[in-house]
Amino acid sequence: MEKLNQLKTIPVNELHEDVRLPKMVQKNNNMSTLSRPDEKYTAEKVISSEADETQDATLTFSYREDNLSRISLSSQFSAPISRLRKKLLVLDLNGLLADIVSPPPKDCKADKKIARHAVFKRPFCHDFLRFCFERFDVGVWSSRTQKNVERVVDFLMGDMKHKLLFCWDLSYCTATSFKALENKYKALVFKELRKVWEISDPNCPWAKGDYNESNTVLLDDSPYKALLNPPYTAIFPCSYKYQNPSDNSLGAGGDVRVYLEMLAEAENVQRFIQHNPFGQVRSEQFGHGYSLIWHVEELTCCLSGKMIAEDAVINLTVD
Repeated sequence: MEKLNQLKTIPVNELHEDVRLPKMVQKNNNMSTLSRPDEKYTAEKVISSEADETQDATLTFSYREDNLSRISLSSQFSAPISRLRKKLLVLDLNGLLADIVSPPPKDCKADKKIARHAVFKRPFCHDFLRFCFERFDVGVWSSRTQKNVERVVDFLMGDMKHKLLFCWDLSYCTATSFKALENKYKALVFKELRKVWEISDPNCPWAKGDYNESNTVLLDDSPYKALLNPPYTAIFPCSYKYQNPSDNSLGAGGDVRVYLEMLAEAENVQRFIQHNPFGQVRSEQFGHGYSLIWHVEELTCCLSGKMIAEDAVINLTVD
């Protein structure tokens, strides 16, 4: 339980009894290890039963990417057979693994320049990615264009990119006709996890039903992008800024890393996140200290063939 004490946002005595972690298992560094047929069958039964237990659903934002979609569905992105033993971790890029700044700042040299943007790799990023690939099935989902996502992933991940289950860009997002608050030139888009869960592409390295609310977590620094998803299927760490060189959230003992270590051992993603809140809090958890700040007269989103949300109020920031 020592790791729990490192998380200021999750005191040990506040952990819900139903989701206390089993004994930590040793990390498996053999990425090619195959599970036996009986293990796969057991995993499928567990996923099915967990999905039945978590039928709560609220609107969340879907985020879609075309960036490495072609590569992600190719044979070199094939997932190991043992994937059903792992949860699916969907990673954002900017604000989580790096700080991507435009125009490039003059007061600090970037680690890389891509398409007139300065890319500052977050401290411990490489070690964090190795941890993620060991403990989770991993996908990338960014709201940037395919070309830019590919270049950023190449820089941040190197050869590890071939372990990705998928790499999606802006084209996989659910779009609106409005602009994001943080950038008036950037379209407001959502990351809709059902597109991962309900995929029907025969060339996809996973099958419909392999992943669901009980075994998928989106890691993104923009809570509003998850507003079309079921509750408690995402966590929202605070954005990384290059001005903070001492940031250790991704390192061993860092808050993001420790939380994911616990989540990897939890029986059910939704129950664990619900009872162990972390980072920024999504809309259904907003309470004191959070304010509804964005009111648009006509926010119209086309979702699943339906036009929804007029006079919408969206809570995007923290006081």
